Amino acid sequence: MTSTARDVMTEGAQCVSENDTVATAAQQMASLDVGALPICGEDDRLKGMITDRDIVIKVIAQGQDPQTVKVGTVADGSEVVTIGADDPLDEARRTMEEHQVRLLPVIDRHRLVGIISQCDLARALPDDQTGQLVESISQE
Repeated sequence: MTSTARDVMTEGAQCVSENDTVATAAQQMASLDVGALPICGEDDRLKGMITDRDIVIKVIAQGQDPQTVKVGTVADGSEVVTIGADDPLDEARRTMEEHQVRLLPVIDRHRLVGIISQCDLARALPDDQTGQLVESISQE
């Protein structure tokens, strides 16, 4: 089994700027074939995450224009759950379970260096821990 977040993360995560429009974020998600993007501020620090679900529920369903709504206004403003690049996988698993998140941005000295998905982590964990991870994250 690999030992740190860096060992299992997907590198090269691309950010969307907090000042970009939601339409720009949606186009970026489509071109990358992903359902979520990290939101980075002008200071190049992680500000949040935006998901395809956020776009539908918080923008389109509310009758807002994705061409004018800024990504930063869609983020919920709560602290972003992250993991350090050199933190052990057990810490990544506990963090995902505790916060019930399926994507975990990986930070190295306040800079985004990758993302761990539930699937990335499940592949690296022993079978008994994989089942526990999926069950814990999926609880209501």
